[in-house]
Amino acid sequence: MALRFIAKDPATNGTQCPTVLVDEHNADLVLQGWKADPDTEEECEKFGPLPETEAVIRIPARMVPAIREACDVAERSAVR
Repeated sequence: MALRFIAKDPATNGTQCPTVLVDEHNADLVLQGWKADPDTEEECEKFGPLPETEAVIRIPARMVPAIREACDVAERSAVR
């Protein structure tokens, strides 16, 4: 697997912070974020159970431009 780095949260110290990447093999977005608190997880489960293989994370709104860029990269390189 090769991950293309897009951006880290500019408002954090540069380590252990939300990060946006794109998997260059299949164009999936890979997001690293803060673990959601139990209340947020409970609210998300109203839309369906949270499987063991999934996690709820939080990405700050200031990262929207990085997510847009990652979407553009993924869209350009998506395997069709």
